[in-house]
Amino acid sequence: MRIGFIGAGNIGSTLARLSVGAGHHVVLSNSRGPDTLADLVARLGPAASAATPAEAAAGSDLVVVTIPLGAYRDVPAAELAGAVVADTTNHYPDRDGRIAGLDDGTTTSSELLARHLPGARLVKAFNTIWSEHLATHGQPAGSPGRRALPVAGDDAAAKAVVAGLIDEVGFDVVDAGPLTEGRRFEPGTPAYDVRLDAGQLRRALADADR
Repeated sequence: MRIGFIGAGNIGSTLARLSVGAGHHVVLSNSRGPDTLADLVARLGPAASAATPAEAAAGSDLVVVTIPLGAYRDVPAAELAGAVVADTTNHYPDRDGRIAGLDDGTTTSSELLARHLPGARLVKAFNTIWSEHLATHGQPAGSPGRRALPVAGDDAAAKAVVAGLIDEVGFDVVDAGPLTEGRRFEPGTPAYDVRLDAGQLRRALADADR
């Protein structure tokens, strides 16, 4: 599978390394240009390359958007029409500024990105785990107490693609439902940044209503 990355920070670079380890080809991009990714690509080896965000988006089987939410309008929209997109973004007001709709709870960060990407098959994923834990908490399928990560999205087939990658890099998956249910695992919820197995994660997602 070819996985394009829009953003190559801590989560992006860690997930790219794990994806290469799982046998995938990764195409990395950032806002500063492919040349700035030469060292990272060299470390990842021949299964990695660098490109512009539009090039990383076009032709990939899965595209991971992993940028500060405040820059979401910079994500190339035309190239992502019909694409499976994993959205790792979170809204941190101190970093991203105040965003209408998020402050009053009428929308979520992933729904905001989805409106910018009409036609994209967007799945909220990988937003509840720090990069160092993504790198170290993964375990083989069936391991007792295996950490679980939540996903939310409106397209079942797209969720299956993202869930497959999550399992490959070492984590169980809990489906929280449609994209709007991503609110259950945003910052400040019981499911955010906590090591939980699948059963515990389901309870934490339910506790978001309390």
